[in-house]
Amino acid sequence: MMTVMSCITNEHNLLLVSVAALVCLFGSAITLRLLNRAVSASGGQRFGWQFLAAVAGGGGVWTTHFVAVLAYEPSAPVSFDPVLTLLSLVIAMGGLVASFSVSGIRANRMFAPLGGAVVGLSYSAMHYTGMFAYSVMGLVEWQLGYVVASILLPVLCSAVAVALVSRPDLRAQRFWMAVTLFVMGIVGLHFTGMAAYRITPLTSNFTEVDPAAALALGLAIAIVALIVVGAGMASYLIDTDVRAHSQQQLCYMAAHDALTGLPNRISFTDRLIDVLHEARGSGRKFAVIGIDLNRFKEINDTLGHSAGDEALRIVSRRMAQSLDSDEFVARLGGDEFAAVKTCGTKKEVSAFADRLAEIFDRPIRVGNIEVTVGASMGAAIWPDDAEAPDELVNNADLAMYHAKHTFLDVPCFYDSGIGASVRKRRQLGEALRHALEQDELAIHYQVQKSLSTGEVQGYEALLRWTHPQLGPISPSEFIPIAEENGLVRSLGVWVLRRACMDAVTWDKPCRVAVNVSAVQFMDANLPRLVHEVLIETGLPPQRLELELTETALIKDKGRSLHIIGQIKALGVGLALDDFGSGYSSLETLRSFPFDKIKLDRAFVDGIESDRQSKAIVRAVLALGKSLDIPVLAEGIETDEQMSVLRLEGCDEGQGYLLGRPSPIGDLAQNRQPAQSDTPRHQRVA
Repeated sequence: MMTVMSCITNEHNLLLVSVAALVCLFGSAITLRLLNRAVSASGGQRFGWQFLAAVAGGGGVWTTHFVAVLAYEPSAPVSFDPVLTLLSLVIAMGGLVASFSVSGIRANRMFAPLGGAVVGLSYSAMHYTGMFAYSVMGLVEWQLGYVVASILLPVLCSAVAVALVSRPDLRAQRFWMAVTLFVMGIVGLHFTGMAAYRITPLTSNFTEVDPAAALALGLAIAIVALIVVGAGMASYLIDTDVRAHSQQQLCYMAAHDALTGLPNRISFTDRLIDVLHEARGSGRKFAVIGIDLNRFKEINDTLGHSAGDEALRIVSRRMAQSLDSDEFVARLGGDEFAAVKTCGTKKEVSAFADRLAEIFDRPIRVGNIEVTVGASMGAAIWPDDAEAPDELVNNADLAMYHAKHTFLDVPCFYDSGIGASVRKRRQLGEALRHALEQDELAIHYQVQKSLSTGEVQGYEALLRWTHPQLGPISPSEFIPIAEENGLVRSLGVWVLRRACMDAVTWDKPCRVAVNVSAVQFMDANLPRLVHEVLIETGLPPQRLELELTETALIKDKGRSLHIIGQIKALGVGLALDDFGSGYSSLETLRSFPFDKIKLDRAFVDGIESDRQSKAIVRAVLALGKSLDIPVLAEGIETDEQMSVLRLEGCDEGQGYLLGRPSPIGDLAQNRQPAQSDTPRHQRVA
């Protein structure tokens, strides 16, 4: 050890030694940083970081070596072999490329220290190649012990250093420990190797090397090396900045909704937890408000999804601009939002909700059209309505659902009665889904007769559901539940298939009329479904009649005409249901090729005594005759109504007077048993 220290202090220019040490420290730190960056990369990017680390490390250690060699003051004239000098640089960089490739193999943890050991061997090869390039006019003697020690030092130090930085979660303490070991290995290699180098001059008269020239050459080499290492550092810093920016963007994207820019469900949950902690500490209350847009689906269906997206962006921007410091709004998905408000009283929550309601009721310009979305809102207050955040959010949702189903235009606050009502609806929704899956539904058929002859023309299929515990559930109750749970389309398919299967078994080849909902009608696969059901059941197409409402047609006239054309091509009949209740009935009749008009029951109710009802019925019947389209009157319940309709020339009729909805078994026996249905029964739409 003393020999090494004596070599440094007595045989070297300490200024150049300091320059070499600075290059070594800087180069080692950058090399290990770049090598650590390769740990979390993969493929070509990983090799790129390893290559940069090899260039920085090879250039740094080569510069350290030659600046230190220039600092050496021998007692004999010296010169440098340019070929071996360049070869030593190639050995340093090439050896590090191979070493770092080995250390980056993830198959086994031992590859990291193994690669580090190869780094030490590469440094040793570079050093002694450089020493062979160092030509001196004298006898050179090598002390083997120092040579072996000079090789072992960088091998051991580099093995540990590379192992330390070969983890993604590199801490500062571990990093600087690795840098220290790396520097110790390089410095130990050089100066221990120089201590092993002994020169006996062949002459005592020679021209001394100009110290200023040696210093200038050493500084030039150091500057070039620092530029090379600095390029590696610049790459690292640029990548770090890009990563930080990308990380910031990813964090923002993870916490915000991409469409509206509002905080998302994750942010809402985090904010709720923070507000809960603050409320417990301050003793104040806070409210959660569930928000669901009322007419968003209508905007989507009539104006397109781009219009719906624009409407969401506009209302979101308006909400964000209206918030106070203690208020928070997030988009949970679709047209659902949630708000949090710190409050002292219920009145403050009402004022906040009213402010939001004003935003939803304000007109929105989408293209050239002004629309309003409206919203149903439900609020739950902590700790009055719930202690746990999840329960509080759930109760706010229950209140919001209650507001939507009762058509409230003011925020609804949660109470136990609301919770029970909404929970019952949800339970019914699950039960209805189960009934559909287990084929536990039924169809009742209501007869349609010719009013002139009394002959049976067909039957309308009406969906019925009997709950195992609650008994018969009215269609007016379970159809809205089906809409809430997305079951309307599945129910429509089930009714179509079952009605066709039943109709095939009838002795008399009457037609069967099946209602098609607006949701089902807008499905481009409807004609194919009808075709498949007809083939599957064997029902002739002319015996099937699909009943459509105007609502189903006006959303997209071109699409509707295309679907109707395909259905008509199958030979299936089409009836316009509830005629007269819409706002574009005449245009609908002119545009669409219907085979029948079903006169809405509202006009039949007062036909025997109300002049206006009779005038409307007479006009519709005249219209049907002029267009050569038969008219069927719905809801006939009295002999007086029947007489007026016959007198006015109505073609067909349907109602309790002619026959109540009956199971298929009763139809087969030509019976019409009494039913519990009210006259205002609702059909599956």
